[in-house]
Amino acid sequence: MAALAPNQKQELKLALAVGEEEDDEHGAKEAVLQKYFLQEWKLVKSILDGIVSNGRVSDPSAPRKIRAILDKYQEQGQLVEPYLESIVCPLMFIVRSKTVELGAASDKILKVIKPICIIIYSLVTVCGYKAVVRFFPHQVSDLELAVSLLEKCHHTTSVSSLRQESTGEMEAKCVILLWLSILVLVPFDISTVDTSIANSSNIGKLEPAPLVLRITGISKDYLSNAGPMRTIAALLLSKLLTRPDMPKAFSSFVQWTHEVLSSLTDDVMNHFRLLGALEALAAIFKAGGRKLLLDVVPIVWDDISLLIKSSYAARSPLLRKYLMKLTQRIGLTCLPHRSPSWRYVGKTSSLGKNISLSASGKTGDNALNAVDSNSETSSSCLEDEEMDVPEIVEEIIEMLLTGLRDTDTVVRWSAAKGIGRITSRLTSALSEEVLSSVLELFSPGEGDGSWHGGCLALAELARRGLLLPVSLPKVVPVVVKALHYDIRRGPHSVGSHVRDAAAYVCWAFGRAYYHTDMRNILDQLAPHLLTVACYDREVNCRRAAAAAFQENVGRQGSYPHGIDIVNTADYFSLSSRANSYVHVAVSIAQYEGYLYPFVDELLYNKICHWEKGLRELAAEALSSLVKYDPEYFANYALDKIIPCTLSSDLCMRHGATLATGELVLALHQCDYALSADKQKCVAGVVPAIEKARLYRGKGGEIMRSAVSRFIECISVSSVSLPEKIKRSLLDTLNENMRHPNSQIQDAAVKALKHFVQAYLVAADLGSKGNITSKYLELLTDPNVAVRRGSALAIGVLPYKLLANRWKDVLLKLCNSCEIEDNPDDRDAEARVNAVKGLVSVCEALTQEKEHSGIQSVEDDMSLFLLIKDKIMTTLLKALDDYSVDNRGDVGSWVREAAMDGLERCTYILCKRDSIGRIDSALELERSADNNQLHSLFDANLATSIVGGICKQAVEKMDKLREAAAKVLQRILYNKIAYVQHIPHREKLEDIVPNVVELKWAVPTFSYPRFVQLLQFGCFSRSVLSGLVISVGGLQDSLRKASLTALLEYLQVVESEDHNEKSREYMLSIDMLWVLQQYRRCDRVIVPALKTIEILFSKKIFLTMEAHTLIFCAGALDSLEVELKGSKDFSKLYAGIAILGYIALVSDSISTRAFSQLLRFLGHRYPKIRKASADQVYLVLLQNEGLVAENKIEKALEIISETCWEGDTEAAKLQRFELYDMAGLDTDLIRKTSSKESSKDGGRNAMIVDENASYSSLVDSSGF
Repeated sequence: MAALAPNQKQELKLALAVGEEEDDEHGAKEAVLQKYFLQEWKLVKSILDGIVSNGRVSDPSAPRKIRAILDKYQEQGQLVEPYLESIVCPLMFIVRSKTVELGAASDKILKVIKPICIIIYSLVTVCGYKAVVRFFPHQVSDLELAVSLLEKCHHTTSVSSLRQESTGEMEAKCVILLWLSILVLVPFDISTVDTSIANSSNIGKLEPAPLVLRITGISKDYLSNAGPMRTIAALLLSKLLTRPDMPKAFSSFVQWTHEVLSSLTDDVMNHFRLLGALEALAAIFKAGGRKLLLDVVPIVWDDISLLIKSSYAARSPLLRKYLMKLTQRIGLTCLPHRSPSWRYVGKTSSLGKNISLSASGKTGDNALNAVDSNSETSSSCLEDEEMDVPEIVEEIIEMLLTGLRDTDTVVRWSAAKGIGRITSRLTSALSEEVLSSVLELFSPGEGDGSWHGGCLALAELARRGLLLPVSLPKVVPVVVKALHYDIRRGPHSVGSHVRDAAAYVCWAFGRAYYHTDMRNILDQLAPHLLTVACYDREVNCRRAAAAAFQENVGRQGSYPHGIDIVNTADYFSLSSRANSYVHVAVSIAQYEGYLYPFVDELLYNKICHWEKGLRELAAEALSSLVKYDPEYFANYALDKIIPCTLSSDLCMRHGATLATGELVLALHQCDYALSADKQKCVAGVVPAIEKARLYRGKGGEIMRSAVSRFIECISVSSVSLPEKIKRSLLDTLNENMRHPNSQIQDAAVKALKHFVQAYLVAADLGSKGNITSKYLELLTDPNVAVRRGSALAIGVLPYKLLANRWKDVLLKLCNSCEIEDNPDDRDAEARVNAVKGLVSVCEALTQEKEHSGIQSVEDDMSLFLLIKDKIMTTLLKALDDYSVDNRGDVGSWVREAAMDGLERCTYILCKRDSIGRIDSALELERSADNNQLHSLFDANLATSIVGGICKQAVEKMDKLREAAAKVLQRILYNKIAYVQHIPHREKLEDIVPNVVELKWAVPTFSYPRFVQLLQFGCFSRSVLSGLVISVGGLQDSLRKASLTALLEYLQVVESEDHNEKSREYMLSIDMLWVLQQYRRCDRVIVPALKTIEILFSKKIFLTMEAHTLIFCAGALDSLEVELKGSKDFSKLYAGIAILGYIALVSDSISTRAFSQLLRFLGHRYPKIRKASADQVYLVLLQNEGLVAENKIEKALEIISETCWEGDTEAAKLQRFELYDMAGLDTDLIRKTSSKESSKDGGRNAMIVDENASYSSLVDSSGF
């Protein structure tokens, strides 16, 4: 930073002076805090003010509210720290004052402090105990008060053992223990503070004070606890026992820990006690003085040496972590504290110091001084060698090196820190030995844990200046290997944690060393770091490598293109693996020095990766780099990977096959012509794979997909192929299209599209047994996989192969779209592919006819008329494909494809209409009666298409509803081909607006819109036939949303036209149509009956005066057919309920309904008899005209006292008696029952719906 000019200095002084005058210190601070830190401070402050004013927490929800706010700041506790004083001080004042006021022994005190402690402990979890404890009161008089309060909490039985924290007990104990940890630091002898000593004269001078014994006793109990009290109790003991006046208590505690560490019993409580003792010792060795601790080192070291070898340590990672922590602190105690002169003097860690050094121009001097001080290492070595190192330190270092090999990360991390700390107190010779031991962890025979621990140790040594630049040449190659560490283990690999730690080492290098020492090192590391940043499988490794590179660029001065690369490979751009491979890496590869390392990484490590998706991505990434050096890829890369296509390793040959194809395609796109030899090598890849029989076995399916993609790439690239290989490749594609795997079929069809265009179009014209005929024959093959593949294959054939037999092709595909007559031959995927193929053929034929004027007008019109009459009819019929198998509603796949097909065919006809209108305008003068003037896409066709799509938009499948709404939206607002003749277009545009992000899959959004179409007669029946599926379906949320929308639609009163055709009337007419149209089709009839039952319960259809009788009569006619011989319980229940409602209407129709209802009293299923009896009872109570007044009580008595779920014959006798009471003809029912009994064994229900041929389990489930 340059020095300020005099006028700038004057302006700065003036601004500061004005700021000081205007700045109200508290107000300004408050404004800054409110703006930048805790956003909910006003709410928190209002709650705190209420607590302070009341002297307690009066609202039980207050702690929960504050905790919910603070939990959001768990990872950004520094934002809350400016408010700690405002929160903690008043709350701790209440705790202290209430304890003094009520007394620690009072039962009320805990009720007061527990909610407050919940708030304080929430702050501890967010900001850490060190930040919070600074604001605790620490008067000497509070010590005994806090101890008494802790005893009260400790001895109070838990209110809730399952959720202790919810009552505040755990928080109260933690907060009081933290309070004690600062109170025990009082600068007086604790015996002078303890009032209990005055009452007993027999306490010796060396004995601990009773107050100390009380604290240590409770703390030892908490050391056996599994909760956070254990850590805070260890902290408290470390502060208390390291006081100068506590030698006896300290010795006693060490003896207690010796007993705990020695007595190993297989007990859960003993395990926690062991952890607590070790944690306490570690805290004591951190806080205590060296003189105090040296005496107990032998005892503690012997105990932990035995413990680390025990089975307890092997089973518990946390125990081993504490052992590592304690081991390193024993080592630090044994070594005197000093700053070694041989240590590397790195950059200052303070930004302020760096700025001040830069401003004063001393940066260069500082660097020179650092170099000088680093060069003077040899002169200080003599002094270092004179230092006496205890023998125990060697054992400690050995244990820490063993800890670096541990299986758990937390143990390795603790051991690495210990290596760094202890090395900082060793001589330079010993530090070199430690480094050598660490580097031995990177030998090939070591496991991934050793590599990870070694990386962590190197990073710690570098951060502390203990890894001298002289040692970097032997360290950097190891770090580079660690950056690429990936060991295959069966179907997966290990090593992501090693690569992450290696990136951390590189990050530490950037922070530790000057540019002069790192210049050559960074040149070595940068390509490897960016390779990991772009191509690593794990997102954390990519981000870690990018962060390390960014740190080096930022701290090591100007690095070529460093800022540009950092901006490209940022945190967010690397989050997506595909983006990293295909975009970030390509952008970085343009800079010098990165292309060839990237290519090598992809060739040697990524195209042979164990994950299939990564191999595919690596092949794509490799091809995206071709543009930078096509010559290199054509010669070096292709020569390298073509032999690998025959590798014995599946991963290698799959990745190599994909990469070869992608490279050939990329070279073609770069206009690079392959030599004849290279083309010959490429052409021989697939025949060689087939000759080696690499389709067989475990990886056959993967290789088939790769080979299909390879053929697609060489076809697009127009690689020269001999005729023999052309036939071989076509056979390969045909074989892949016969495969039952849909992904293999799709890949083969994509390849066939380009292969036929590139190699077969000219050769196949005029030949008799051409490829089109072959695929047409396969459409009727018994093998469903063959039918699926051939339908897709026909869809990608070019116009020249379809022109001669286009009518035959279209008609055969139409037949394939229909449900097969033989249930065993039915296959939903084959019909889906047939629909897709049919539409693709239509587009291929019509597009070619548009571009070429060769075909005659008659032939042209015959194609479009066929599309209108036959193909549209076929697609509309496919919309009614509701096939079900053990996978569920597989017909939905056909319906979805049919909707897409209807949309595309609509555009075909509308485009032709627009051309026809232009031509007819020119010819209008010549011919008055032109037959071509009528539109291909007329109002009837538009009504059928829109109605069918709207029906799908109100059915039960979210995915299909969304697809239908989007198809309708595109049809309404298509700009390329305006779709005319759509009835009620304005209303449809209101229902389906031209907005992109609408949530059509959400029932509460879509149903209120589409239900409005019930008011239009052209759409109402289609919509209602789909709506009843949702209203009467099994899914509760869908039923509620659709029913609510229907009821709201019916409640709207038309104010504009008061004609007789109300919405309720129109709905009833349409409902009768649905019952007739879908007669004996349980898929629709069962939910339709449930819908009628629900609407009857809402008094809908029952208040239409004369039309109510018409609707009820129609419903009864339908029920007579539907319920006869039915075994579907849900259908029977709904029918019985409807009969009950109709029996309440009027005399003329109620008698008929009541008669049908009574008939079910003799049903063969007991539950149906019981349900009908309940319904009859309710009917008789509400409609007294069905039975004479003097017989009603008798009838009700028969119904209520008869066991309808018992013997069938007894139930039938009671039914005859009820018939007589109602004045109904019993002869008819006797004849009917006798006929039913004679036909019961041999009745075969007529199969109308396809569902009848499938599993009853799937059918009854409603899916």
